Amino acid sequence: MGKHFGELAKIRGLITYRLSPHEQRAYAGAISNGLPNIFRRFRESVFRVAPAFIVAYMIYEGVEREQHRLSRKNPADFANDV
Repeated sequence: MGKHFGELAKIRGLITYRLSPHEQRAYAGAISNGLPNIFRRFRESVFRVAPAFIVAYMIYEGVEREQHRLSRKNPADFANDV
């Protein structure tokens, strides 16, 4: 039909804005604004997230230790075997 993919339908009232890839600055301020922002966000959320991870790890470690203890054979049960 001679039309390309972006020209298949005519939509009225839709306004689009485009910026040329040559005009964009993808990493503008990444080091001067981004790194301090990462540290600030970490500092704000570490006291909210870390206790949950610590408790979950302690529960996991205790359950694994208990499971290992229960799965071992008791050496006293086999003391008289030849």
